Amino acid sequence: MRIAFMGSPEFAVPALRALHGAGHDIAAVYCQPARPAGRGHAIRRSPVQVEATRLGLQVRTPARLRTDPEAAEAFRRLHLGAAVVAAYGLILPQPMLDAPHRGCLNIHASLLPRWRGAAPIQTAILAGDTETGITIMQMEAGLDSGPMLLRQSIPISGETTTATLHDALAAIGAKLILDALATSPAPAPQPEAEATYAAKLSRQDGRIDWRESAAVIDRRIRAFDPWPGTFTSLAGAPLKILAARPAGGSGTAGTVLDDGLTVACGSGAVRLTRVQLPGRAPLDADAFLRGHPVPPGTLLGQ
Repeated sequence: MRIAFMGSPEFAVPALRALHGAGHDIAAVYCQPARPAGRGHAIRRSPVQVEATRLGLQVRTPARLRTDPEAAEAFRRLHLGAAVVAAYGLILPQPMLDAPHRGCLNIHASLLPRWRGAAPIQTAILAGDTETGITIMQMEAGLDSGPMLLRQSIPISGETTTATLHDALAAIGAKLILDALATSPAPAPQPEAEATYAAKLSRQDGRIDWRESAAVIDRRIRAFDPWPGTFTSLAGAPLKILAARPAGGSGTAGTVLDDGLTVACGSGAVRLTRVQLPGRAPLDADAFLRGHPVPPGTLLGQ
């Protein structure tokens, strides 16, 4: 089938590879423009642009679509059977949604209608959900509100992080989009009464509030790995928390309870197992404590 692919981050790359490998005629790949990134602000192309270039595909990087009728007309002239969208990052105007013969199909990283919006993977872990999945959705003007074509679930355990769940869901999405294009499943409307929304995250969302329960803090640390990350402060310096686990103990919220970086929460406690100071390498807790002793009674987050 003649298609366009629209995506930007690493999550979308397995689907692009799968579509190319299955022999679909990819007329164009749309992704976000290259932007400054990192401490040196070097211009960095998106993972999808890097992969599309490697595959020899035509790449388009419009900065906007809704206010650019020429971009919409160029899209229409591709004469597409379908467009596949995976974490693209731009809203498609109605003329683009209507242009492909089979419309635009979205690979969404949740079991819709649960967790529509920008951060469904992180939010599912943070909320304590026991499962999530991929939904292939027929796109319409609303936010992730279109009819569902295919869904596949995956469990969330007490060890699941966004990093591990991201990769598993990306692989499922690549498989399901091939199935959707091959079988033309009947669309099923989403039950609007069950819809929930995953808000866009910022770095400040990663600040640990030790007054929360150990269960919530544990989920927050796993949900925000690798981005936006979680952090507290130690002696006035930011301390990244890269990994932790629930532990026994209780005390004033934010207080270090022992010589192993067990920290009291609003209820229960967590043990920090991997941390990082600014400008330093990540360290397991025992290695960190050899160079930076943190005695019991130390108060974090001040």
